[in-house]
Amino acid sequence: MSDCSVSRRRFLSTSAAVGAAAFTARHAGAAGNSESSPNDKIHLGIIGTNGMGRGNLDNCARHSDVVVTAVCDVWEARRKPVLAQFPQAKEYTDYRELLADAGVDAVIIATPPHWHALIAIDAARAGKDIYLQKPMTLHLAESLAVKNAVKRHNVICQIGTQIHAAENYRRVVEKIRSGHIGAVSVARTFNVMNQGPAGIGKVTDTTVPEGLDWNMWLGPAPERPYNALLAANSYNHCSFMDYSGGWTPGMAPHIVDLPIWALAPGYPTSVSCSGGRYIIDDDGDAPDVQEMTFQYPNLTITWSMSAINSFAYDFGSGTPARRLGIYFFGAKGTLRANYGNHEVVPEGDYFDPAVLPDDDDAIPASPGHEFEWIECMKTRTQPSCSPEYHCQIDIPLVLGNLAYRLGRSIQFDPQKLAIVGDEEAARLAVPEYRAPWKFPKEYLA
Repeated sequence: MSDCSVSRRRFLSTSAAVGAAAFTARHAGAAGNSESSPNDKIHLGIIGTNGMGRGNLDNCARHSDVVVTAVCDVWEARRKPVLAQFPQAKEYTDYRELLADAGVDAVIIATPPHWHALIAIDAARAGKDIYLQKPMTLHLAESLAVKNAVKRHNVICQIGTQIHAAENYRRVVEKIRSGHIGAVSVARTFNVMNQGPAGIGKVTDTTVPEGLDWNMWLGPAPERPYNALLAANSYNHCSFMDYSGGWTPGMAPHIVDLPIWALAPGYPTSVSCSGGRYIIDDDGDAPDVQEMTFQYPNLTITWSMSAINSFAYDFGSGTPARRLGIYFFGAKGTLRANYGNHEVVPEGDYFDPAVLPDDDDAIPASPGHEFEWIECMKTRTQPSCSPEYHCQIDIPLVLGNLAYRLGRSIQFDPQKLAIVGDEEAARLAVPEYRAPWKFPKEYLA
């Protein structure tokens, strides 16, 4: 991603046609065209090569049907090691040039969160299948636009909530759906840690490192001087609201996923959030405490985040650490879980241990989150964490951050997927991108 000199008109007029045509021709066999060889490879590119993106890429590269053919990052120091690992791949600094490459079938998008929605929409428009790291988006309009773009352009998209593939989550979902703990009225979720009053720290040097295009790193987000802490990694991103949305988008997609999956509540009717930046004094501006409530018909789901205390109820205390948990409160028992374990606590005689999942409740083991995406590309079916599903997680969270920003609850229409009776909230739900970037409002319908 060099400067913004690449013509957006040229990109939009060519990449969608050549990208979609190239993939359709190369992989038509998966859709029943006998003239295409079933042994053709999926040509994969990556946009954003730090942190989790590297892990996603390594997992995909182990699949026999994948060849890594394109690597893009605005930072040379992060781009070059990946190119050394995959010497056959083309090098890009501007994601639009990668998307315009007819030889690329699919992309992993693992940039900082403020870029996710725009690049995903552009990738869909270019006919590329997408593995999009979470958080999917930071604003309601972005959530809707990503969902609509994926559907409109018929691309395959998996959101990178890798824990969705874990065995423990599957067994929890089976038990909740079977009625093992009775009807569930409340699900509580949380992620806690203790960064201490100094948080991630402070820096004063604003010198942009050699080989980094800082203007392109900022992209559609507000302009600001280079900050080494902000640019360091995804952990630090969560301390800066404009570039990540804070720790709620940073961790909640993984954790709120479990009750949304198990209970299938759809979309909330109202969302509220309280909290603030009470203790931490660092270069960031994200809240160090948030408490969100998502109201559904006959169900309440809550999300709790703390960066200043790591007490985690049944999931640990004492020495500061990052901890998380999910509680399902049922009429006959309580199920508590984290990523790797779960336990049922009976409600005395109300609990019937004989009520267990049967074959109808069974969820098969996952082949792996990235492998599922790859297999879905070949069959042209959406994976388990497509935007259509993930919006049920993403939208409550972005509405929660909007409620935090406004200091009031937000009413939401689950059928129209629209904010109700609050013109200011509806206006702020559509992001203002920094010029020359523009939010693609055509994907809101």
